[in-house]
Amino acid sequence: MEWTTVETGDGAKLSVRVFKPPASGEEPEAAGGVAVVMVHPYTILGGVQGLLRGMAEGVARRGYTAVTFDMRGAGRSTGRASLTGSTEVGDVAAVCRWVAENIKPRGILLVGSSAGAPIAGSAVDKVDEVIGYVSIGYPFGLMASVLFGRHHEAILKSQKPKLFIMGTKDGFTSVKQLQNKLKSAAGRVDTHLIEGAGHFQMEGPAFDAQMVDLIVKFIDSLPK
Repeated sequence: MEWTTVETGDGAKLSVRVFKPPASGEEPEAAGGVAVVMVHPYTILGGVQGLLRGMAEGVARRGYTAVTFDMRGAGRSTGRASLTGSTEVGDVAAVCRWVAENIKPRGILLVGSSAGAPIAGSAVDKVDEVIGYVSIGYPFGLMASVLFGRHHEAILKSQKPKLFIMGTKDGFTSVKQLQNKLKSAAGRVDTHLIEGAGHFQMEGPAFDAQMVDLIVKFIDSLPK
């Protein structure tokens, strides 16, 4: 694991961690040049990159470089968090561009958890190197949409492949709300429902291994 700092266009300094595959990994062919950039849950409710460490380590063990970072105002990053995640879209884009220039992967998969999902979704088409998107618990519900509704259009109209993972007991979005939203989505759209799982449960370490499996399978399904 390596630490670095990425500066955004408006001067925020973001704390970034890079998780590299083991040097003598069992699957040297697995990576295929894809890097996975992960976006943490809502900063205002205590979201930080450390919540994604288990998933990042799991992805790296499977042969893929994983990158986590604290969005502005979170953890070790400077700047101030926004209520709606609008300025944080620029944070995601800045980290993706840094990954493209310094790690030089074949492509980048963006993974967003909870409020990180709409923020990541708004950045998908801002960086050419992003080749796909995974959402873990996207808050499409009515109350959450007051804060994050402005992000919906960007990911729904993107032609890039998308996977939406959600627990059937998610308190922010019902299965029906998810299905109704995705009816208008462009391009390839996959869903994976986890029976009985709540929104915050899926952010916990008990689900890390399952999330890693779903992420890796999705990468393997993307065009080479």
